[in-house]
This record gives sequence, structure tokens and C-alpha cells, in this order.
Amino acid sequence: MRTRVAIIGAGPAGLTLSCLLERHGIDSVVLENKSRDYVEHRIRAGVLEQGSVELLEEAGVADRMGREGLVHHGIELQFDGERHRVPLSDLTGGASIVIYGQTEVVKDLIAARLDKGLPLLFEVDDVAVDDICSIQPRVSFEHDGRRHELECDVVAGCDGFHGVCRTAIPDGVLTTYTREYPFAWLGILAAVAPSSDELVYAHSRRGFALLSMRSPQLSRLYLQCRPEADIALWPDERIWDELDLRLGVPGWDLAHGPVLEKGVTPMRSFVAEPMQYGRLYLAGDAAHIVPPTGAKGLNLALHDVGLLAEALVSFFGTGSRTLLDSYSWRCLGRVWRSEHFSWWMTSMLHLGWDGDKYEEKLQVAQLRYTVASPAAATSLAENYVGTAKA
Repeated sequence: MRTRVAIIGAGPAGLTLSCLLERHGIDSVVLENKSRDYVEHRIRAGVLEQGSVELLEEAGVADRMGREGLVHHGIELQFDGERHRVPLSDLTGGASIVIYGQTEVVKDLIAARLDKGLPLLFEVDDVAVDDICSIQPRVSFEHDGRRHELECDVVAGCDGFHGVCRTAIPDGVLTTYTREYPFAWLGILAAVAPSSDELVYAHSRRGFALLSMRSPQLSRLYLQCRPEADIALWPDERIWDELDLRLGVPGWDLAHGPVLEKGVTPMRSFVAEPMQYGRLYLAGDAAHIVPPTGAKGLNLALHDVGLLAEALVSFFGTGSRTLLDSYSWRCLGRVWRSEHFSWWMTSMLHLGWDGDKYEEKLQVAQLRYTVASPAAATSLAENYVGTAKA
């Protein structure tokens, strides 16, 4: 088998890259170790920055998002029993966010690729990346009981934190930075209309909570919990009771409904530098992870592949390696800006388990300053919608 770009991983990063390349006549093969059904039903992020929306439009996969996505111009910060609106669009010259689940993004991307008959292989096993410092890297894998070898010019490692691409880089090349948080999110997807027109980030004396949504009929809600929390000890009634306590404000009630899915997601930060070695280029979770509080994970992955697609179009079109050689450097500025914002949001909103009242007072002081100061509110808004300078 032969292709220009071997893309390992059929998440939003790998699939978006494949669509961007196809629009410039650059062929690729996408390999994924999970089944199509699994990939299309992974519940992940749902907040798209304006730049991410524009990139999906450029990739030609934004029609359904344009019809069904929920455009938001602000978010709510809640603390001390009060809610304060941060007007994102007003503070950023009109930039907004779109609520559209990652599962739906992936479905659109898969349909676009398969409708054109382009190679996308699911349930691929035993993937290995070789000769990444040569002009002809190779990717070997098993599919349908047979061993295959794929020759290519470039390998795009979009296979997530546990994938094989990052580990294909020799020891001593990468530097990794990690932070583990003592928090996790217990998340539910509920068949009930959202109780708020905008996302609500709540700091409470019982811990953090988030009211989000996936559609006008589906609510997505989260509770701060311990990483070792046993989901079996959280029946639906207990979850709703806790959400009522953390999100409740006078004159407002949280609508309850059937819980369709629930799970516990630990939180951590991770960055690997550099994001390239030879002709292997990492993108998305293969290179970096952020805690979900800042809604940056999916957006960072799309930003990566936007830069990578631009570099590959230049390389295959003109032979210039300028953009390819600077890919890692150009990505990492945005990565570290997002890592800081996600850490800041997490630290400001999550209650420590040791009952430190001093820290709690500092958090409330920061929240009150953020909503009272136009400069502080603008900083949050620019980072949230993705217009902050890296």
C-alpha cells in the first residue's frame, strides 16, 4: 500500500486532517484501532471555538453543525449563590462558541470520508511505525486477519495519549510535562431540555458543578468528585440531588430527566515536546491533554491539524519544508496558553478536599474580580472563545 500521508487515529484530529488534505488533492489513509460504532459514540467535548467552526467549514463538514449547533454568546459564573454572565461576544469583538457534540463532529467526518470512497480502516491491530527519519516512513498493521505495510511520505500521529505514535519517538528526544489533579468529573447525559440558555460554571461549598448541553433536548451535567469515585455508589437520584445543591440559586430550578449515560473522568495535564520527529507529526491527545474545565481539548486538536494541513499543502505543493519544520513550535504556543487557562479555571472553580477556607476565600475573590473587572472578564472571554494571543 502507498499513500502520501498515513493518519493514525480516526478521532476528530485525524479525520479533520484527512478532509482538509483531500480538498487539496493530497491522498491519505486513516487507520483506527477501535470499531466505527465505538468511535461514533464516544461521549467527549461539545464546545467549539469560532476558529474550530471555521476549520470544519473549510474541511467541508459543517452543514449539519450549521443547522443543529447551538451558538452561544456568553457563559455564567456562579458563586456565593449568585450568577454572573460573562458576555463572550461583546468582549471579543463578536466571537462566539458553538455547542455541538464531538460525537456528532466525528459522525460528520466519517460520513464525508466514506461517501467519497476514501480509505478509512477500523479495528486495525498491532500498528507499528518505522523509518520515520527516512524519506519513506512505513506503517505496518493487521486488518481482517492479514498483515499490511503502508508506505508514505509523512505520518500523522493522531492516535491519542495511549497510541503508538508518541512512543515511536526514541528515548531522549521528548520532554514530557505532567500534572495530576486531585479532582475528577462525574458526568451525565440526560434526556431533558437544558435548564439554562448558557453554560453555568458553579463554585460551591460542596464542590464544582457544570450545567452544559448537547442539543435542545439533551443536557450534559458534571459534578466534581474524587478520581477514585465508584460510579456504582452514585445512583441517578443521588446525582440529581447533588446537582440541585451545587447549582441551585433562588428562583431557579434544575430540570431532571432520564440519565442516558454516566461516568467518571479523572483530570490531568500533559504536554510532550517536540510534537515532531523526522517525518512523524503528533496532533491532539497524542501530544497534549488538558483538564476539561476550559473546554480546550477538542479545540487544541483541531488547531494542531489546521496547522499541519497548511504545512503539508505547502510541502507537497512547493517542496518547501519551512512550515513543516516549524510545526511543533507553532503548535506549542497555543498549547501552553490553553494549558494555563485550563489550569486557571480548574484551580478557581474546584474545591480542595482538605477544607481549606483560606483557599476558598481566594477562589471567590478571584471569581468576583473576574466578573467585576472588564479587563479580567475580557481575558477569560478571549481564552474561552480561542482568540487569546499565544
